[in-house]
Formats: sequence, structure tokens, C-alpha cells
Amino acid sequence: MTTQPPPYGNQPAYGQQPPPPLPPAPAQPGFGPPPPQYAYAPASPQPHVSGPEFMAVDRHNSIVVDTQGVAFEDHGMSADFPWQEIRSVHYKATPSGKALMVAVVLPDGRFYECVVEAKPRARLGEWFAQLSAVLGYYRPTGW
Repeated sequence: MTTQPPPYGNQPAYGQQPPPPLPPAPAQPGFGPPPPQYAYAPASPQPHVSGPEFMAVDRHNSIVVDTQGVAFEDHGMSADFPWQEIRSVHYKATPSGKALMVAVVLPDGRFYECVVEAKPRARLGEWFAQLSAVLGYYRPTGW
């Protein structure tokens, strides 16, 4: 007959394990850290507002204009600009005529731009028409 070695420290012998611990109780409202704030999250809940949207995407970059503002993604890096922080938005074709360039100008004079390649090239004309209409909706005076 073989004997098992004594348990190490204050562990129970094999086969006599205690039950697993219970999961933590759900937190009560109002307790714990505040929820994280996001660039697009308003300070207080607001009803969803719908409006026109524009999106241009290529393999590496994207430009989105919607009710929240303008968002750029450039090779995995993103920047969000809410309408309240934008002085103006400008757009044009690249000198080669193969891509859309969009620039956001902030009140302090800083500007950010993103370039999205249009494939096929005819898509660039479609983007111009869509972007003009969407910007006209959110910025009727052109600012």
C-alpha cells in the first residue's frame, strides 16, 4: 500500500479541495470608477441624431464626415474632430488627380489632413459630389 506525501503548507490533501470561489457580486449603480470618456462620447446622453454621412476609404486611410464631425484614419492612426472644434474643412484632388485630400483647420490655426486614393479614378468625382453635399449640410455657410 502506498501512502501520499503530506500536503505542502496549509493546502488540503488531494481530493479534498475547497469549492471554487463565488463570482464577484455585480456593482451597485453609482459605485466604482466613472465610465471612460471617448472622443465621440458626449458628456450627457443625447438622442441619436441622424444626418448625411460621407466615407472615403482606401487600403491604408479613411475619411468619415458625419453628425459627430470629421474622422481621419491614416495607416492605423486615427484622429477625431468634433464639429465644435473645427474652424473649417477643405478638400481637393491631389496634383496627380488620383486621390482626395481633406484638411481640417482648428480654431488655433493647426490643421490636419488625410489623403485617400480613388480607385478607379472616376470615384474621385463621386466623392467630390457627396462630400460637397454633406459639408453643405453641416456647414451651410462654408466655415
